[in-house]
Amino acid sequence: MKLSDSLRDQFKAPLGILLPENQTSKENIKKFLSANYIITVGDRTTEKMINFGLIPSLQIIDGQEKREKREPPKLANATELTVDNPAAEITPQSVSAIKTAFTLKSPVRIFVNGEEDLLVLPVCVHAPENAVVMYGQPNEGLVIVKITPEIRNKAQALLDLME
Repeated sequence: MKLSDSLRDQFKAPLGILLPENQTSKENIKKFLSANYIITVGDRTTEKMINFGLIPSLQIIDGQEKREKREPPKLANATELTVDNPAAEITPQSVSAIKTAFTLKSPVRIFVNGEEDLLVLPVCVHAPENAVVMYGQPNEGLVIVKITPEIRNKAQALLDLME
């Protein structure tokens, strides 16, 4: 599935609560963690949670931050999956890896060759109920999404707009 240029603005709105950059402390983040299942999408978000001692059950990273290469966050003992997912796309392989990740023992890390940004959507569709998904909103802060039927429907509706 590809994201057309005409839809880009619709996909920029945060799916959940936007915690401004200067408020992304461990204490503030923990207020939103009702479940033990934490999912992070993005290298910086993943690294931040690991540094806070909040080990994500599922991490989706691409070894980049704002299009710049970077060292992936360090984590021992994770099951690693690798997928190809070009920028502005969601590949069937990526969706399959996400579904598989939810069946594996945590922590699981999906390393994306390409770009992981849009994978927030299939994650929100397939994640366990009450899981918490976190991803960065560039130059703004951290988005925290609790998985509910409403969020699943919203994510699916966005996916349905893609070609």
